Amino acid sequence: MNISQEDRARLRELARQQQELAHSPRNERLMQEWIAYGASRQPARPMIRIEIDTFEQDVLPALQRCTGEEARAIERRMLRPIANFTLFADDTLVPDHYAVREHLQFVPFGLPVRRQETGGVGHHFVPYLHDLEEDMHLLGPSVYRVDEAGAQAEQAQAEDLFGDILPVRREGGCLYSCPMQDIVHIMNMDDLYMAMIDDEENFRAVLGRLVDDYIAFFRLREEKGTLRSAARGQGLSQGSYCFTEELPDDVPQARLDQMWLYMDAQEAAGISPAMYEDLVFPAYRKLMALCGRLSYGCCEATHPIWEGALSHLTNLRKVSISPWCDEDFMGEALRGTGITYLRKPPATLLGMETPLDEDAVTACFRKTAGAARGCKLEIAQRDVYRIGKDVSKVRRYVELARRALEG
Repeated sequence: MNISQEDRARLRELARQQQELAHSPRNERLMQEWIAYGASRQPARPMIRIEIDTFEQDVLPALQRCTGEEARAIERRMLRPIANFTLFADDTLVPDHYAVREHLQFVPFGLPVRRQETGGVGHHFVPYLHDLEEDMHLLGPSVYRVDEAGAQAEQAQAEDLFGDILPVRREGGCLYSCPMQDIVHIMNMDDLYMAMIDDEENFRAVLGRLVDDYIAFFRLREEKGTLRSAARGQGLSQGSYCFTEELPDDVPQARLDQMWLYMDAQEAAGISPAMYEDLVFPAYRKLMALCGRLSYGCCEATHPIWEGALSHLTNLRKVSISPWCDEDFMGEALRGTGITYLRKPPATLLGMETPLDEDAVTACFRKTAGAARGCKLEIAQRDVYRIGKDVSKVRRYVELARRALEG
């Protein structure tokens, strides 16, 4: 273990702080609010979360004291919910434990993703495929495995560092599968779109193979007994939590139908709803049918595919309402269904190195409040990459959002 005594002392200090915050009256009250939110299919107060991961470089360095690389990685993970709770005052929970998840590997078609970085947040995926008919031979079987030894090693390390202060637990989460994204990682989007038009048979074969590989991977995890159900404060991707009364919580060796699944197809945003329903949705639905509850969508607009596809999913419980979505249409569609209106506000409202435009923030959330009236509403502020030096503006953003949504 490459962690110095000084860094060990810092991590133990953070463990004590996390325990104190986790058992604070405010956090315990917030936990009960989330439990009630997840248990009801009726509207409750809107829940607001700020996803810190993408802009943590503007927040966490000032809070970090560890010097070793391994220790700093653990320190960052412990600081994220603490920063949300103490600096932003959103509805992020401070967990009363240190969570250890499954250690997994899944390489679609055995082709590792190749990225070219731009020096900023942008990047380019270097494709393997250009013409499906000519390049199908490059697609091998997907490579996947469950690294139980790695998870056990992580757990042992955390227990040695601070397990006498902060409990270390194995924790489940959602299953995750975004096959269209996997394909774009190995094939340029323009080539992919042309294949969907000119080589429908091979496109169906590629997507079908990938979905079947995900199903085999999920089945492997089920058979090995490594799945653990999640229905409380575990992560559900897209800045959301797993809270629900419709699934069991923290069941080891869980079945697939006891699990949440997250999926999206934002790479299909440029095709027509009819093409999505014909070429993408049938394959996606095979995966969706395996799991107990589903959260769907990222940046793509979900309103064009609501009536022909998403509305037919009986296990759908959260749907993304991105900046490109028709808020009013989806509010009308979700009202009274118990499906969460998971609003992703425009990142530019917060993600600029300039002072907040308070009028714009207020107007945005008032519009959401009107569109989502009568719906279960959750806010997940994502994709913020820069906030500048004024960290306090995040807290102000949360205050303005809460006032506009509840006022």
